[in-house]
Amino acid sequence: MTWSEMQPLLSQACWDTLYMVGWSTLIAVAGGLPLGILLVLTDRGGLLQNAVVNKVIGQIVNIVRSMPFIILMVALIGFTRAIVGTTIGREAAIVPLAIGAIPFFARLVETSVREVDGGLVEAVQSMGGNTWTVVRKVLVPESLPSLISATTTTIVAIIGYSAMAGTVGAGGLGDLAIRYGYQRFETGMMWTIVAILAVVIAIIQFGGDSGARVLHRRAGKGGEPLRFSLFVGRPAVSTAGATTKTR
Repeated sequence: MTWSEMQPLLSQACWDTLYMVGWSTLIAVAGGLPLGILLVLTDRGGLLQNAVVNKVIGQIVNIVRSMPFIILMVALIGFTRAIVGTTIGREAAIVPLAIGAIPFFARLVETSVREVDGGLVEAVQSMGGNTWTVVRKVLVPESLPSLISATTTTIVAIIGYSAMAGTVGAGGLGDLAIRYGYQRFETGMMWTIVAILAVVIAIIQFGGDSGARVLHRRAGKGGEPLRFSLFVGRPAVSTAGATTKTR
């Protein structure tokens, strides 16, 4: 197969993959971020400590995470059809991709949020901040560099999932690799797809790492400490430690 023959196929497959990965990532972040934070808040010693809720959510997350993605796609066929009206194509693939990525991202969020200094939480509470204020002013901002890295890891994982989704007609680069690289023995097409995926993942990883480094420097890990105020006119809390300083 010549390059002129491969180019239109690769262009459409790349667009389909970016479409699936983009929407799946948005849904995974929207669902996984609050889920991961809730796991921390409801854990022992958390602001919303609730052993039952934490156990139930944790078990659901573990069950979905432990399920191989190809099996998860098959298990969700009925649900996918009910949501998008079909089980074939890129829109149908977004459903299992997002559901498979949400618990994966939630666990990464949980790990990131647990690294936040407890002294900062106590400082905000001492100024009258409620749970929502702690989440918005401390937990998310302080863990943002780690959350960027977690998002990068999730995107790379979703790209791998999307390649597997190609085995059931989801479209994208995985589907193209199966139909041409495997079934038709087009070795050139196969290695071209491998090279494209390698470049895409390298770009995503570089962008995520760069963003995390910038946020680390802004947070005082390589530059000036990042400060925020709970209320206008109230003491400002420095994220360099659990101390307060009057504006």
